[in-house]
Amino acid sequence: MKITEKINMDRAGLEEHGPITIVAFGDSVTHGAVAAGEINYETVYHNRLKKMLNAYRKYVPVNIINAGIGGITAAKSLPRMDKQVLAHNPDLVIVCFGLNDVNGPLDTFTDALREIFSRCIAAGTDVIYMTPNMLNTYSSPLTEEKYMEYSQKTAEMQNGGRMDAYIDAARAVAREMNVPVADCYAEWKKLSETQDTTAMLANYINHPTKEMHELFARELWKTIFAGAEIPVPAEESTMYKA
Repeated sequence: MKITEKINMDRAGLEEHGPITIVAFGDSVTHGAVAAGEINYETVYHNRLKKMLNAYRKYVPVNIINAGIGGITAAKSLPRMDKQVLAHNPDLVIVCFGLNDVNGPLDTFTDALREIFSRCIAAGTDVIYMTPNMLNTYSSPLTEEKYMEYSQKTAEMQNGGRMDAYIDAARAVAREMNVPVADCYAEWKKLSETQDTTAMLANYINHPTKEMHELFARELWKTIFAGAEIPVPAEESTMYKA
């Protein structure tokens, strides 16, 4: 049963099918990392999505499993899929890799994504590939000194087209396997035409600010509920507006 159907369940449906369960499977952004040394589980994109679902209809419980680990790649996440993702029998798996994978071979990344998508599909769960944000485009003086050398490398990968190539390849794998794409990377690219997207990174390298996680949540909502108005939880006052 799809989330779009489960969100409208009545008491009998809830007894039969149980609550909505979503697993967010990814790296440090999914983990909740923002500024150096800071992890925030309140402002992370999948918690924002949960609040949107609750605002849309409060009756059906929504469980979010955070299967994000900082510094990890898609390939290195394959061994943990059964225990950390599929064991929860999720209705939806959100897959978000790319920021660390860009440091390794392209085929290692695409092969891993293909395996992740295949295993989700075989398990009967819906799966969405959420493209990540852009990397930094310059080394900011606000970057921690110990990460300055890496920030120079990531800026080169972003400006030189390597990151674009990896995301294009990931999109191609998703299309090949009929996996919907919440294309956040494309939205960041649009923003980069008129704004300083490096300033939108809490660590000035690859971690979006707390406010920019709203972009991810909104793109996920649009992908799941095509055409439906995006609900804004009453207590939320977001800085990012589409």
